[in-house]
This record gives sequence, structure tokens and C-alpha cells, in this order.
Amino acid sequence: MTARFFLRVLPIVVLLASGLGRLLAADSKSAPAVAMPVLKLDASPVGAGSAGHLASYADMLEPVQQAVVSVHSIVMVRRPAGFGRRGGGSGGGQPRKQEGLGSGVIVSPDGYILTNNHVVEGADELTVSLADDHEFKAKLIGADEKTDIAIIKIDASKLPALTLADSDKVRVGDIVFAIGNPLGVGQTVTSGIVSAKGRTDLGILDDVGGYEDFIQTDAAINMGNSGGPLVDARGRLVGLNSAIISPSSGSIGIGFSIPVNLVASIMRNLIENGGKVVRGFLGVGGETLTAERADAAKLPKDTKGVFITEVAADSPAAKAGLKPDDVIISVGGHAVASIQEFRLTVSQMAPGRDVAVKFLHAGKPDARNVRLAQLDETLSDLLPGVRAIPLTPAAARSLGGGGRGNATPPPTGGLVVSEVKNNSAYADQLAPGQVILQINQIDVTDLAAARSLLKPGPNVVSLYSRGTYRDVTITVR
Repeated sequence: MTARFFLRVLPIVVLLASGLGRLLAADSKSAPAVAMPVLKLDASPVGAGSAGHLASYADMLEPVQQAVVSVHSIVMVRRPAGFGRRGGGSGGGQPRKQEGLGSGVIVSPDGYILTNNHVVEGADELTVSLADDHEFKAKLIGADEKTDIAIIKIDASKLPALTLADSDKVRVGDIVFAIGNPLGVGQTVTSGIVSAKGRTDLGILDDVGGYEDFIQTDAAINMGNSGGPLVDARGRLVGLNSAIISPSSGSIGIGFSIPVNLVASIMRNLIENGGKVVRGFLGVGGETLTAERADAAKLPKDTKGVFITEVAADSPAAKAGLKPDDVIISVGGHAVASIQEFRLTVSQMAPGRDVAVKFLHAGKPDARNVRLAQLDETLSDLLPGVRAIPLTPAAARSLGGGGRGNATPPPTGGLVVSEVKNNSAYADQLAPGQVILQINQIDVTDLAAARSLLKPGPNVVSLYSRGTYRDVTITVR
């Protein structure tokens, strides 16, 4: 069962606030339109493969701790008029304060601070407490719910700032430290190792159609650690602590941190684009190439890539000649071995950029230069008032069968209807939890491509719901 607090839980995955591309490298086609914070970067590996004897990390951690902050949020919750203890009385629509606590890390001397989106989301007021107890009002520069990253700024100078490492060079087994303000007890340091890399299929950000690529660590992190740094043995920032898996909402040694390379890429995007993220759009829907598909296409068994199931009309991919059943191997020089890796890679590329897409067509290597368009972030709505997200393997497993005596297997791909508003014109035909498999007899796995398949007038939509497959006709107005 998935529970959701201001912690997100999966068995229980917890986003840790209590209460509520490449490291900033500019795209070759464009220059920053605004002044960027000056960050300290160190891309060298943390060690050369040998381990020496060390009795304490105190000297390394002392300056690092000065760059870690507590982030206090206040949300004014406005109760409806007439709300009272017995359903009426003196509520009068008066707002009440709801306070939240998270952590953050200073990355520039002039006051830029990294934290999590869920730490600042919806906040009417933000206050930052430094390690020396000085407090500052903070301004939200921008936030991205799809990666759970936010940038805030305080009006200060000559602040201690962490150096950013290259998270691509982090290795399983590297010693790491998590720093933050868990449960409001005060700044705390815990240690562990990098337990795993590239966790892309946890489902933590599924409800927003997000992009996951987590570093897993056993360093103890708890509520209030959200947005705090994960640092290596040289005191460099390698990630932002974001979530845990736990049956009790407390640390059991399975924590997740957003790699700093992704964080830095989103930071630059937010600052350059006025607080929002602008993402590239290729225009294909697909799924991770399976051994069965590779065998059917007579591809080598070790072939990895993304099997294209649909190509959006008039999209960059369509104009470049990509077709369903093609297998994308790399985009812009980056190998893509899974659909999650493909989505993340394209999302970090700038619209208008020409990228080389290498793929297999009928089993033969091919390559095209494709000019990326801009992803329309409003595409979270499949139809007015109907929100849908890609069906992940984890969500597919939770669908189960059709009940006693029904051996119909659940789908492994499609779009899950996640929300239908009461005032939607389609509320009588679609419901949360249904899986959309086809639109007008074409398989769908990508929201943008699915929208392109819906035409004005009647459309045949194939659904899976509670063990039953059926078709409905939906008239697009």
C-alpha cells in the first residue's frame, strides 16, 4: 500500500521534509541570458582505488557543516467560511499557519541554496537558518516538481559554499555523509556508503510524471533531512537527500539522493528560464527493449535501447523519419539502455538543439540529426480535466489479475489515468486507475504522443480496468 504524507511513502518511500547533465555546462547553441552563480567544481574521482587509515573525518566535515542550512516554510491554510468544530460557527475563512522544516545547502557565496521542491512547495514564507544561527528571509528562484529540486536565495555575501563533485564518477562503496536537520533536533551528520547508483524505477515521482535517477545510500537520513547534502570523503557535494524507503517513516538504511549532476543541470535551467524548466522534446513513445522483442527482431541478445511504439505526428522524430519498431540506441552521444534513461537524457537537452539519434531500423544501424522541440509541460492532461501518467513496471505489478476465475493478465504498458476532475466532460467515461492501452488501435505509452492521436470527434480508446479489457468511444470536443 502506498501512503502519502509530506513524506511520500512507497511501501514506504518518504520524501524527507517534516511537516509539509552535465555540471552547469552551457548548451553549445546558447549562452546564459542571466548571470549565473559562481560554483566551485571538482570533477576528479574521490579516490584512486586505495584506502588509507583514517581515525576521524572531523577536519573535513567542519567547514562542510557551515554550508548546510535549515529551511523553515510557512503555508497559510485558508479554511472555508463557516468552518468550526461542529461544522459551523466562527471559522470565518481565517487562515492558519502550517509550518514545515527541511534542509538545504549553500552552493555560491552570494546566497544560492539548493533544496527539494517538496520542502518549499506551496510556501507563503521561507526562512533560512545558517549553521551560526543567523536567519534570513529566502526568495524562491524556481522549483521543478518532476525532479524534486528547488533553488532559493538569501540576500547575503561571502557565504561558505560547497564544491560540487562529478556524480557520474561516484562509485558503489564510496564513503558518504548525510547532513541536515532531522526531526528538528539540530544539524546532524551521519555516515555510510554509496549502496547503489541509477535507481530509476522507484515510483517516487510517478504522480507528476517525473524523472528519477537516484543514488542509494545507507547513511541514516530522516524527516527534516530533505534537501540536505550528501557529501563524499573529500567534502564535495555529490547529491541532495530526497527520500527513504521505510515501514515506519524512520531510517532503516535505504535512502535516496538526487545526483548533483542532475541537480546542477536543473539549477541552470531554472535560473536561465525565469524559475521554470525548459525541456527538449523528441516525440516518441516507447519502452525498454526486452529480450523477447530483441529476439523477435533478430537482434543480438546484448542489444540495449528503447523500442519505439509510437511517433507523434509532426514531431521532431517524425520529421527525421523515425518509425515505430525502430530501436533507439543513443541520443546526443549518450547511450540509452532503458526508457527511463531515454526520458531523462532528452529532458536535459535544450530545445532547438540538433542531436544525433542512433537507432536500428529493421535491425540495421542508422542515424539521423534531429532538432529537438520544446516539451509542453501542460501535457500532463490527456484531455481537459483528465490527467494520465505512464504505466511503470512497479505500477503494473500492483494491478494484479482480474479476480477469482479470471486469468486475464494485466498490461505491462500504457497510460494510467491518475486524476479525473468532477467537472471534466469525460468524467462519465474515464476514472482513476484505468489503464489506456490504445487510442484508435495504436498502442500508447507516451503522453505527448497519445494526445496527438486524439482527433476531434469519436475516438476508440482501449482500456484495462479491474481485470477487464474493453473499448470505449470518447468524443473529443
